[in-house]
Amino acid sequence: MSLSFQTNVTSLVAENNLLVNSQFQANTITQLTSGYRINSSGDDAAGLAVANGLRSQVAELTQGVRNANDGVSVLQTIDGGLNNISTILDTLNTLATQSASATFSGNRNTVNNEYQSLLSEINRQAANIGLNSGGTYNTNVGVFIGGSSNAANAQVNVNLSGLNNAVDALSLGLGTTSVAGATALTGNTVNLNNPSELFAAGGSQAFTFNIASAGGAASTVVATVTGGANGLTAAQVISSLNSQLSANGITASIGSNGQLQFSGSSTFTLGAVGAASAGNAVATAASTIATNTSNYNLNSSFATLVGTNETLTFQNGGGSYAVTLAAGNAAATIQSLNTQLSGSGITAVLGGNGTDINIQSNNAFTVNQTAAAGTSGGLFQGVGAETVSAPTADAAGVGNAQAALLAISSAVTNLGLVQGHVGTGENVLSEAISLAQSQITNKSAAESQIRDADIATEAANLTKSQVLEQSSVAALAQANSAPQALLKLLQ
Repeated sequence: MSLSFQTNVTSLVAENNLLVNSQFQANTITQLTSGYRINSSGDDAAGLAVANGLRSQVAELTQGVRNANDGVSVLQTIDGGLNNISTILDTLNTLATQSASATFSGNRNTVNNEYQSLLSEINRQAANIGLNSGGTYNTNVGVFIGGSSNAANAQVNVNLSGLNNAVDALSLGLGTTSVAGATALTGNTVNLNNPSELFAAGGSQAFTFNIASAGGAASTVVATVTGGANGLTAAQVISSLNSQLSANGITASIGSNGQLQFSGSSTFTLGAVGAASAGNAVATAASTIATNTSNYNLNSSFATLVGTNETLTFQNGGGSYAVTLAAGNAAATIQSLNTQLSGSGITAVLGGNGTDINIQSNNAFTVNQTAAAGTSGGLFQGVGAETVSAPTADAAGVGNAQAALLAISSAVTNLGLVQGHVGTGENVLSEAISLAQSQITNKSAAESQIRDADIATEAANLTKSQVLEQSSVAALAQANSAPQALLKLLQ
């Protein structure tokens, strides 16, 4: 290499090495102060892509753990509600057992009032925990946790869908049950308890009920038992009737005497029982129920026409109700009574003979006629108090309670299955949380291997870079002074 004033190659080499060493020191300080080996894409582009993927998966799993914990909390809330409903079923079972005894001498209607209130409480609690039919959690509950490229494996499903997983009274099979004393059919002689006998084979039999429809008007409901080609068992007969009558609060059952009976908290009379068109009859044609004796009731035999200015005072636990009746037929009188008694719990319907009027209520009430009709007829004759009959609590009234006991037993089993599904869901989510946390730990460790700085190594590199930088500065100073030695050649 020639000696020259113009180009100091040694100085350029020293300068280049100083730049390299300065960059080395700067990179080392950056890693030590940030804690990361990769601080820009240029540090390790391929490693950065892998580390970012791992970090994204960790973020997904971290939120997934939160989702799963939220799911466990929801299921625990549901579980608490199911335990409450289970306790209510125990109370319902106690009430039904009490009413199912033929020796029970109390008022079955009072027992049934508590029974129906508890059914309403089951509905309220089922709605509050979202497991009523069609409720918030009466579905396939999916909890996204992540940790898999397969969407199905990234989600835990707790299937609480369908009527089998709903726990409101109707879904548990208790919606139409009652423990009230039932009313037997007058004039009926058909015994349904023969296990070998089928009914209405090849034909049908109609039952016409008088009820009060919306607005208080007199109305009828017809329930028809259709036997098909092979006929129906007694249990199928009851199921068919109840499916048609449950919306009106009327329940069919078989009494201790084996005969068909009806009950319910609603006001009704049985207007007509038609003849069976074929096969064995379910009940004797033309048998009737004059009134629903499960309720407090009062019958009027003078309702064909009502004179003007007939006034009455009804009294119950809710208060006093003044009623004024104008001239009109039975249907008009029923509507007028129900309109003026709206909200009292006292309801009027057409009697079983098609002319009388029955006034009924779940709870005790009194009636006092303050002014009789001004013309012939009228709801009642004369003025003064009318006699209200208390609900009948007879041996034939155990059929409803016995049917309720079977329904409650089935409801307890169904509720247990739902509790099993909920408990399984809690356990599955807990296991999923454990797996997700393990994945978070391992993926975080893998990301650390790629992204994080080795502090011990970089500390050594800092010392090395500092020495090299100082050496480069000293060497550069020597290299820059080298051309001055050439001046000796010119002396």
